Amino acid sequence: MIRLILCDDHRLVRAGLRRVLEDTPGMEVVAEAGSGEDAIEQVRELKPDVVLMDVNMPGIGGLEATRRILQRHPSVRIIAVSMHMDEPYPSRLLSAGARGYISKDAAADEVVSAIRRVADGGIYVAASVASNLAASLVKGSDADQSPFDRLSQREMQVMLMVTKGLGNQEISDSLCLSPKTVSTYRYRLFDKLNVTNDVELTRMAMRYGVLDDGS
Repeated sequence: MIRLILCDDHRLVRAGLRRVLEDTPGMEVVAEAGSGEDAIEQVRELKPDVVLMDVNMPGIGGLEATRRILQRHPSVRIIAVSMHMDEPYPSRLLSAGARGYISKDAAADEVVSAIRRVADGGIYVAASVASNLAASLVKGSDADQSPFDRLSQREMQVMLMVTKGLGNQEISDSLCLSPKTVSTYRYRLFDKLNVTNDVELTRMAMRYGVLDDGS
């Protein structure tokens, strides 16, 4: 029996996944989580086999939640679920230790296949993601490579929160960092990306596909 935790901030998404998985032999949904923080706590208590992790959520988000869970529970298998199929999202999640990356609009049979493969020790990456990763590797260090590739995981996390309009204190509270450290990260981001304020940072993130127009 594959024991699963569903992590997504939308109840309807969780309900749809639960319905599919509970009708699938050999799978059991043991808990649901509405945020990265909730997922960390549920994993600590329940020790699931697989976590389906939404990438974009309030709070610490799927990337940081994945990193923290695997630091403490390396045997847990995480499959990232996202509408973002383009870089840098897939490589960031896979580098953080996720064993799969699928689209939120994936068919039910693909979700089940991904879970089974990952639970058996394999890796499952959606075809469109694999294609984008291959294209990224071919580019190598070309001039048109995204400047966001130079950011560390923590810098990427702070950057995403800044572009959501969060202030230093809010970021500090969410990431358990001091406001001074958050400020240091913010200005390090500006320096690395050659921008001078939050608006320029957000526009750059949209230009390189890190954010979509509706973010």
